[in-house]
Amino acid sequence: MGFGASLAAGMGTALGAIGVLLFKRPTARMSDGLLSAAAGVMLAATFFSLLQPAIEYGEAQYDSRLIAVGLVVAGVIGGALGLFLIHRFVPHEHFIIGRQGPDNKAMERIWLFVLAITLHNFPEGMAVGVGFAGGDLGKGLSLAIGIGLQNIPEGLAVAAALSAIGYARSQAFWVACLTGLVEPVGGAFGASATWLAAAAMPWILGMAAGAMLFVISDEIIPETHRGGHQELATFSLLGGFCVMMVLDTVFG
Repeated sequence: MGFGASLAAGMGTALGAIGVLLFKRPTARMSDGLLSAAAGVMLAATFFSLLQPAIEYGEAQYDSRLIAVGLVVAGVIGGALGLFLIHRFVPHEHFIIGRQGPDNKAMERIWLFVLAITLHNFPEGMAVGVGFAGGDLGKGLSLAIGIGLQNIPEGLAVAAALSAIGYARSQAFWVACLTGLVEPVGGAFGASATWLAAAAMPWILGMAAGAMLFVISDEIIPETHRGGHQELATFSLLGGFCVMMVLDTVFG
């Protein structure tokens, strides 16, 4: 049940990604707005879907707020450092067009963004799996529904970001769908190895949050502010943040 529920929650990503099939390839101004809104969505998810639950998991597991916060901080630093090392030392080769063309730098930034969202989805799936494995069906279902609703804007964020740098809308849609399929993997792990998943949850959630914060600050915000659309980018980020905050607090 944990695996099936986390798979259903992951399908929320596909539901959101359908939006990219409904509009034409965006202009540079629209691209900055969409990417900034995506960054706002993930910034809110970092706090309300990752850091806050991470501390709560840690307190429940170790009966100490100090230990919980310490584990989460270690995860945040580890996640950011890991993505930094990937960006710095791993060769970047992208499918379809490889290294050709003038937009390689933007493409690298977008793929880091996609990677960070994928990392973010794994612990969400774990949370659903742990919820069902605990024997509380209501808690497991509420987690699955809340995470599924949160995944809708995330799916659109990934698809819109890929469409903005030139990928076909169908390609952007399928990549976004694949990021959501990490959730049932996490769900299976959480449901079948509850003792390990529950103990590691604070660190893993913190790691996903650190990866997201690194991408937003180091890559997305500079990218969306270099084309002269700073005000649009700022208010788009605020809009995305508010939408995700409502989804996380009302349904999460």
